[in-house]
Amino acid sequence: MICKILEEQGHKTFGFEKATEALESAESIQPDLILLDAIMPDPDGYRSCELIREIDSLSHVPIIFVSGVQEPFEKVRAFQVGAVDYLTKPFHAKEIDVRITTHLELSRKQEEARATARTLSDLVEQQVQEISQSQMALIFALAKLSESRDFETGKHMARIQIFCRILSLELRKGPYSEHIDDRFLEDIVCTSALHDIGKVGIEDSILLKPGKLTPDEFDIMKRHSVIGADTLHAVFKKFPSNHFLSMAIKIARSHHERWDGTGYPDGLAGEDIPLCARIMGLADVYDALRSRRPYKDPFSHEKAVAIIKEESGTHFDPRIVDAFLACEQEFSATREKISNSEPPTT
Repeated sequence: MICKILEEQGHKTFGFEKATEALESAESIQPDLILLDAIMPDPDGYRSCELIREIDSLSHVPIIFVSGVQEPFEKVRAFQVGAVDYLTKPFHAKEIDVRITTHLELSRKQEEARATARTLSDLVEQQVQEISQSQMALIFALAKLSESRDFETGKHMARIQIFCRILSLELRKGPYSEHIDDRFLEDIVCTSALHDIGKVGIEDSILLKPGKLTPDEFDIMKRHSVIGADTLHAVFKKFPSNHFLSMAIKIARSHHERWDGTGYPDGLAGEDIPLCARIMGLADVYDALRSRRPYKDPFSHEKAVAIIKEESGTHFDPRIVDAFLACEQEFSATREKISNSEPPTT
């Protein structure tokens, strides 16, 4: 009877005697609205409604229950399983027309709203990609500036990015799994290249000195962490919600802090040192130990590992040292691969 009323009102209908037949056909028909009889065999209208709501392409289609039962709890049950309305028999043609027209219009407006939301989401994603590209351009520009003064610094940055990724992936398996998500991993790989960017503010006579620094010269060299952080913070003030810059500042300022509080520039200790800076700190020291300096020969991988292990709990976060020991062979392989690269020709 209700199908006849709807057809007289200009609607195209598909009628089914059994719920199983309706469920099998609904996804291919893609109706604008569904009417369910509460009393149907195997499954009943309530279960049928739940099953329809589990189908992605039908999850937003309005469902109206029709029933001869007028008990309030039956109506409440219908709304709980996802119905938008509940019609009781006997039917009145005008009431059916008004209710169905209303729900079809509401459904249309909701679909328009979802389409608008999808468009906005696409625009946001596009802007995020553009911002990410700008961030990478900033990294390469600043990193290149530093590399142009010291080729070894350039190779150091390339190794550090890989070391930070290796170590972060290992830490994500255990003690810091809740802190190291995909965004953290992506950011630390990118921002690690900026950890020593403050060295562009250190004069060449100190930065490139062919010998060990005097105490006064070392005090000047230590300023690079503050110079780098302040430089990045000036940009961050214009973009305060930028997580990329936030991490870059933490790494630039705090990667020379020590677990026992004897590092610089702020004397932070333990977990007061940002996690990203603690990871960066160990990666930086490993690479420094393996590198040749005017005042020392490079240490072997085994010697570097032994020194880092010995300084667990004093210089380094013990949990990060444990993670390093689990993946130290990857550090060695990375060091050997990149240290053999040749300086650029001009």
